[in-house]
Amino acid sequence: MDISLNYGRSQLAVTLPDELDITIIRKPDMPLLADPVAALEAAFANPDGGAALATLAGTAETACILICDITRPVPNGVILPPLLRTLLAAGMKAENISILVATGLHRPNEGDELAELVGDSWVMENFRVENHFARDDAAHVRLGQTASGTVVRLDKRFVNADLRIATGLVEPHFMAGWSGGRKVIAPGVAHAETITTFHSARFMEQPGCDNCILDGNPLHAEQLEIMAMLGGAHAVNVVIDEERRISLANFGEVVESHLKAVDHVRAYAEVAVAERFPTVVTSAAGYPLDKTYYQTVKGMVGPLDILEPGGTLVIASACSEGMGSAEYVASQRRLIEHGAEQFLRDIMDKSHAAVDEWQTEMLLKSLRVGRVGLFTGGLSEDEHGLTGVEAVDSVAGAVAEAVAAAGDKRVAVIPEGPYVVPRYRP
Repeated sequence: MDISLNYGRSQLAVTLPDELDITIIRKPDMPLLADPVAALEAAFANPDGGAALATLAGTAETACILICDITRPVPNGVILPPLLRTLLAAGMKAENISILVATGLHRPNEGDELAELVGDSWVMENFRVENHFARDDAAHVRLGQTASGTVVRLDKRFVNADLRIATGLVEPHFMAGWSGGRKVIAPGVAHAETITTFHSARFMEQPGCDNCILDGNPLHAEQLEIMAMLGGAHAVNVVIDEERRISLANFGEVVESHLKAVDHVRAYAEVAVAERFPTVVTSAAGYPLDKTYYQTVKGMVGPLDILEPGGTLVIASACSEGMGSAEYVASQRRLIEHGAEQFLRDIMDKSHAAVDEWQTEMLLKSLRVGRVGLFTGGLSEDEHGLTGVEAVDSVAGAVAEAVAAAGDKRVAVIPEGPYVVPRYRP
């Protein structure tokens, strides 16, 4: 059987033997918006919570619009023009509207990459587009402290705006349950102190901190507290299908509108599967998510519910930018040098995580279930040695070895990677 996995900017073709019992797991066909711009304009006029966008803009002098960074395939070129036109039509001035890239602790997006991210030349030429820098103390304002002790500091460019709008993609997220909405704000434009607190092991090791879970998710609960401290924000949420076409676009109060989008996407992104498999093949969703090994970990965690204990997970990821941040490389180096048990012991009692060590922690969740084999053309031999997983020369070869080791020909294939979360439902 010929299969195709999302890989970089294209597809990775893999041929598997016909005698294997292969199950392809993907989203059901999603309804698509015939005219996304018209749908957005209608959403601005008919919000899910709060007032219409034009009404909000009519009483605001300044606005700050958040966009996700380059790691998310958000159709900003579709979203931003009608959003900005609505603000201008309501009487706002372009010089009083800023667009802020919600980088969290990721690197900034600049130059051609920033233009690609924004997706529209008119927006780039007429509006101020800036990056968030989580380590810049002077750029943040302290809002208070959550019940669990997280000091909340957010980018003052967003906090001080009269009209605050977060835009983003609602998809499964392996820590926060679902991306988008409140997550674009925190960690998106939060200070490093805030981010490293609620990404510490005391949050990450709780069972509710997982894909597609909101109720009982400690990270989501923390984000809701932060939204209450902020005192009001709105969101533009989109849901996309496997071909990255828009299935839903809505607008409204940040929490309420996000939950509406979650209700829509949950029916497609969570896929019930009646069995567990000794071998699972997946991707890191292709570009832009699979630019780094750091982001690739999401693809390793997504299928764990259908991987038999002791089974093999084979993942394909381009890793075109290598491992990720220097901090993540340092975290992976500690894992290799000290081992998984010592690594976890070292982080469990921290009040603040070291930057990006949470991704190493999430990697260990997959290694607790089974073996992981990584196919990539983007890592050097030395970098492979820091991944903590096995390097494979071909997906087909890794599958053949896994099938032989298991003595079981059943193989699950998830072409879209972490954007699909299979759930074991016998």
